[in-house]
Amino acid sequence: MTVRQNAHLTFRANAAAGRHGWLRLTPAYSYRLVADTLSGHEPGTTVLDPFSGSGTTGLFAAEVGLDATLVDVNPFLVWLARAKTRDYGEAELHEARDRARAVAAAARAAGSGGLWQPPIFRIDRWWSSPALAGLKALRAALDEHEDGGTATDLLLVAFCRTLIAVSGAAFDHQSMSFKPGGTAARVGDVLVRFGVEAEHVVATAGRALPGRAWVHLGDARSLAGLADRPVQVLYTSPPYANRISYVRELRPYMYWLRFLDDSRQAGELDWSAIGGTWGVATSRLAGWSPAHGVPLNGSFEATLARIAAAENRSGRLLARYVERYFADMWRHFRAAHDVVAPGGTACYVIGNSTFFGHVVPSQDWYAELLTEAGFTGVQVRALRKRNSKAALYEYAVTGRVDAR
Repeated sequence: MTVRQNAHLTFRANAAAGRHGWLRLTPAYSYRLVADTLSGHEPGTTVLDPFSGSGTTGLFAAEVGLDATLVDVNPFLVWLARAKTRDYGEAELHEARDRARAVAAAARAAGSGGLWQPPIFRIDRWWSSPALAGLKALRAALDEHEDGGTATDLLLVAFCRTLIAVSGAAFDHQSMSFKPGGTAARVGDVLVRFGVEAEHVVATAGRALPGRAWVHLGDARSLAGLADRPVQVLYTSPPYANRISYVRELRPYMYWLRFLDDSRQAGELDWSAIGGTWGVATSRLAGWSPAHGVPLNGSFEATLARIAAAENRSGRLLARYVERYFADMWRHFRAAHDVVAPGGTACYVIGNSTFFGHVVPSQDWYAELLTEAGFTGVQVRALRKRNSKAALYEYAVTGRVDAR
């Protein structure tokens, strides 16, 4: 198959696209993918993203006058999507600018002694001592000036951008990694960077949104009650079946914003999600067994058997992971069919994966499960070649719901 990498379909296209570029989630897709499906729909069209992540689908929908319902199991991502899809008035933007200056001044005047820092394992890998001191002073100043309003959310987004910018984190792999030399940021660099990031966030928040987005903390395996109106377009990108934990990728944000207090909470959240096992979720996976079978053809069981038989002690665990992933997605596809209105469409952006050289053809298994759940006209279209391994691609799997 000859498919280009099409970097414009990845997060790179979002970086210079206003609110779409506020925070980078490593597996995030480009707003241009969403535009290909949603552009041309009439204002008021109802859109659902049941794996909303950083809110790309909902934000684009609101930008073009559509109404979106977003669902995610991660409370940090729910907070972020709400901040990204909210309309901000001039008074709120003015307040955020004033408060950003006050926060920076308070942080400059504060020492770092005795200040709170998040319980991130090996925090020294993330930040140098001077950078960490600057972040601690900023976090304390934000606490001092926090009132729970919309201006606070804008400053917290700026703080998240700052803490990544001055960290040793690197984004040159499919998961977050670390730069070889770390970072040499000083306290003053951190505070200056915060001022720059705050101005950027406030400036990009000023664009009015003609549409609306409602963001819910919820489970994509059970959508009843979350989409309170018939859905005309479902557009989403679930976690890929590659055992990369979104919770792990979000640790720095979630700890600094106090959505997490310890690693066990992170593992519990990972266990409640679809895809990714990390911490306590990994140990639980060994004892997991499916409540019901997954209605896939023989290639599914054969692939699980090959992964389990790999000459690696993790083979059986990873086979169990793949099985659980598709058992969860089967539950989701049935729930999705119940909320998409007759005549409505669904599109899933998904990548395949490999374990020990054995390909997990997620796109084909998605197509089978969507058909089994009642979707019709299901098609698979290759979108781009991913740049991590030779066999990895990204696909759009689409279907529709006929009259019931």
